[in-house]
Amino acid sequence: MTQPFPDATAAADALALLRERTPLVQSLTNLVSANLLTNVLLAAGATNAVIDDPHEAGGFARIADAVLINLGTPHDEQAAAFTAAAESARAAGHPWVLDPVGVGGLPWRTELAGGLLAHHPTAIRGNAFEITALAGTAGSGRGVDSASDAAESVPAARALLASTDVVSASGPVDHITGRTATGEITTVRVHGGSALLPKVTATGCSLGALSAAYLAVAPDPLTALVAAHAHFAIAAERAEPRSGGPGTFVPAFLDALAAVEPADLRAGARIDLAPTGRR
Repeated sequence: MTQPFPDATAAADALALLRERTPLVQSLTNLVSANLLTNVLLAAGATNAVIDDPHEAGGFARIADAVLINLGTPHDEQAAAFTAAAESARAAGHPWVLDPVGVGGLPWRTELAGGLLAHHPTAIRGNAFEITALAGTAGSGRGVDSASDAAESVPAARALLASTDVVSASGPVDHITGRTATGEITTVRVHGGSALLPKVTATGCSLGALSAAYLAVAPDPLTALVAAHAHFAIAAERAEPRSGGPGTFVPAFLDALAAVEPADLRAGARIDLAPTGRR
């Protein structure tokens, strides 16, 4: 019988592929996140190139296995690079992730994100407010910080599937909405993580990059995002008790990302379907 959603075994298999293939991610990201994001990818089993110049971004997107476009600190030249990379990735058949940082809180980047949706990102990853804002259903907020429960963004995530293959909203329980192997739209929850993750800048951005890496190797987008979130959650859970606070959490988290093996995901990933009312 076919499993109705990507489970811990599917996540474990995706991690095995990640370590076998070492996908190259092109990150067009913000100036705050580039260092941690790169180290997260290296620790997890992928690699990264920060190529966000408009003269190079499109060409490199044809080479990279996957692309991350992160709207954290955009400017005019980077916005042009976003479009070039999205167009090239789409034309080459390479997956790309849109991380709509701050969308809904600032009009220019909100308009920029809306334009990028026309190039059909393979995945969208953000917090609950960013997801609802991108879908045009959010109220007021700052965008970068979200106090909303990720479950509240599920209707918006379902609406965004007209423009993407899978949407994830991070929170104490992550919610990933996409299509199963049989084509059914469903929402999968990934439990775990650490309360220290939001205390460290660029952890969300790094999860977007890890999602791109998994998209390059997993059999389908829903499995890729579930695996990325599960890998992140287990590593954070392992790192927290070894940390004295946010400063010592970062090296412990990088060590844990590298130490997580497929067997750890198979045995420890806590993945289930969202309740029917939230699917």
